[in-house]
Amino acid sequence: MREFIQGSCLCGKVRFRVANHFKVFNLCHCVQCRKITGSAHASNLFTDMEALEWIAGQELLQTFDHPDNNFRKVFCRECGAGLPFQSRRTGMLLVPAGALDEEPGLTPQHNIFWREHAHWYDSACSAPRSDRFPG
Repeated sequence: MREFIQGSCLCGKVRFRVANHFKVFNLCHCVQCRKITGSAHASNLFTDMEALEWIAGQELLQTFDHPDNNFRKVFCRECGAGLPFQSRRTGMLLVPAGALDEEPGLTPQHNIFWREHAHWYDSACSAPRSDRFPG
């Protein structure tokens, strides 16, 4: 397992590296995570803030703090891709798994806030699979 993993946004202007010592890998199904990702869940790796080093594009970081709860999103101002951020609730670093440029060597350990999950997600794993758009 590599000691550090690199990551980036979609346009590649923001780049970071993070120590590959993640404490937990959660799939969060809460309404806020579903809304902010536009998907069934957020896929976040948790670690200590000291694990993160910005390599490029830190000036392009934009932060959204929800006014009514402890919810935060950090993203690239150019392409909108989600990037690592410090949790307002726990103080831990949350790294969106999709922002990593390589596999972390860890699989999801928990589906959290399952009561709020999108019910259409129940059949997602059994849906047909394809390496391109079908048809």
